[in-house]
Amino acid sequence: MLVEHYGFREPPFLMTPDARLFYASHGHARAYAHLVYGIAQREGFIVVTGEVGAGKTTLIERLCSELAPGAFVVARVETTQVAGDDLLRLVARGFGAPSDGTKADVLAAIAAALREAGNEPGAPRHLLIVDEAQALAPAALEELRMLSNFTDNGRALLQTLLIGQPQLRRLIASPDLDQLRQRVLASYHLSGLTQEETRAYIEFRLRAVGWEGIPAWEEGALDRVHQLTGGIPRRINRLCSRVLLTGAIENAEVLSVALVESTAAELEEDLGAGLQPLEEPASGPAPAGLRAELDDLIERVASLERANRQRERVFGVLNEMIAVVGRHR
Repeated sequence: MLVEHYGFREPPFLMTPDARLFYASHGHARAYAHLVYGIAQREGFIVVTGEVGAGKTTLIERLCSELAPGAFVVARVETTQVAGDDLLRLVARGFGAPSDGTKADVLAAIAAALREAGNEPGAPRHLLIVDEAQALAPAALEELRMLSNFTDNGRALLQTLLIGQPQLRRLIASPDLDQLRQRVLASYHLSGLTQEETRAYIEFRLRAVGWEGIPAWEEGALDRVHQLTGGIPRRINRLCSRVLLTGAIENAEVLSVALVESTAAELEEDLGAGLQPLEEPASGPAPAGLRAELDDLIERVASLERANRQRERVFGVLNEMIAVVGRHR
């Protein structure tokens, strides 16, 4: 309905990941750079984490769409609440290898599939993408680590991308997975968009389907979208899609703050959409013990932020050094 009413070529806020509508926020651009860097190493594991709806799958779709044709054989595993042996069978099927027989048979089939291209110049590389990897048991992750041992004349035959929610980082940090952790070449955590990025993201999606300023957004409406969604792209899509639908029904040419808030309230009531509450709940003074824990948590977060800023500075210096070296080649 909103497509016909506002003259869009297609709905701008579909929930299905679409590489064409990839918005390169600061975080998403850096995550993509980590993916590209990791893949260039031709071995080991790459880890990308983020909250539900943060844009991880869209990021991977964008990556896959830009891989050189014929340069990679890609297998994707998206059902991860499985035992280690079953995971190996899914990997085998992903690479077109037989998945019947004993575990030894399946491993042999995977190895044969990985070695099929041999060492010929330009032979395709094998890339395994495991989505929702936080649901894997440590034993299943260990099976993936064992697959990374497959080599041919000193060349790694398989590289693995692990995509998951924040729990994946805690899982990989466990002492039992020390050997896998040592093989992680690149890792990045996707956070929500900033207020400015949320505004830019919404306008980017709208322009991509033919938006020319109608409907307009009332001053403060896009900022309210950010507050209610925490800058998580999937929540933004859900809320903005319903706001546009309501606007079309009401024949509105300006989408107001009140419309955004009423739509968010309806979504939360109907679906439990994970949006932020419209008002902060009242609270009294925190008990002394809780205040101490909160102060400790705040200090830990501040420490992590300081460390992250230091890494950002180091990363910037390295980029400058690489650029200087490139200019003098």
